[in-house]
Amino acid sequence: MKLPVEDLPRHLASGLKPLYVIHGDALLLSIESGDAIRAAARATGYTEREVLTAEPGFKWAELRNSAQSLSLFSARKLVELRIPSGKPGIEGAQALQDYCGQLNTDTVTIITLPRLDKAAQDSKWFTALAAQGMVIAAEEIALNALPAWIAGRLKRQGQSADADTLAFLAERVEGNLLAAYQEIQKLALLFPAGHLSFEQVKDAVMDVARYDVFKLSEAMLAGDAARYARILDGLRAEGEATVLVLWALTEDIRALAKVSHAMQRSGNLAAALRDARVWGVRQKLVERAVRRFSPAIAERALRQAANVDKVIKGLRQGDVWDELLQLGIRCARAKAA
Repeated sequence: MKLPVEDLPRHLASGLKPLYVIHGDALLLSIESGDAIRAAARATGYTEREVLTAEPGFKWAELRNSAQSLSLFSARKLVELRIPSGKPGIEGAQALQDYCGQLNTDTVTIITLPRLDKAAQDSKWFTALAAQGMVIAAEEIALNALPAWIAGRLKRQGQSADADTLAFLAERVEGNLLAAYQEIQKLALLFPAGHLSFEQVKDAVMDVARYDVFKLSEAMLAGDAARYARILDGLRAEGEATVLVLWALTEDIRALAKVSHAMQRSGNLAAALRDARVWGVRQKLVERAVRRFSPAIAERALRQAANVDKVIKGLRQGDVWDELLQLGIRCARAKAA
């Protein structure tokens, strides 16, 4: 059963379930969810704890044995299984399915996974976990939803801010929840409960944005030219390799070209996305972007990317960062006829 992150405290107040599965790439939300379950387990008598990590060579029998063996000093136990790769393998997949059939109330199990693609979530082992346990998706907060998330966190510590201040804070952390959490905690230390002014927040908040090439490409696909330019400036200031920046942009432009060509032939968007191997969060971005692109626009963008590559390699004159800015802005503002 799916359990939204924000509903976890209310769920835990009503009692623990034998199995929790936490997956996603929002590290802060994953850590907080695990901490909340552990605290609830300790409070209700699960005093023994064992942590297992399914790395190469892991003996899956240890999972079964751990759940079945209790010490002389504890009648209840918390078992944590971490699968860093998100891929348990054939033996692990079967072990997880078997484990789901042997759950008991004397053991609470937390299984932690990274973000899983659709194929992994449709697998037999994950389906078994979802059927028997509570599944918590620790997903990153979308940039447009981040101000509301920050407002909720401020409310927890008795503080508030207006919409412009929340938008400013969200922009400064550039979608990084750990950075946002640190800044919100700082505001609690610096100022008393109550309304925070824009000037207070502006003076207190450092530039903690964590820029990366994937957020840059997301801004390009979303058609957000201003955000694209801001992130590109951040990458330049941090000394990011231009070849990596160009690679990320070209991968998505190439996907747009494939999808737009396929759409022109068949008009079947779902099949075009599948054939171009576009899945997950990226699928939604490409799906929206392809409406602004035609095959001709995509081909021109690929030729421009090839020219940027020549500049990077010294085969053509030009300012690499300016070329990258022009490439992304043109793609962000593209409009198919």
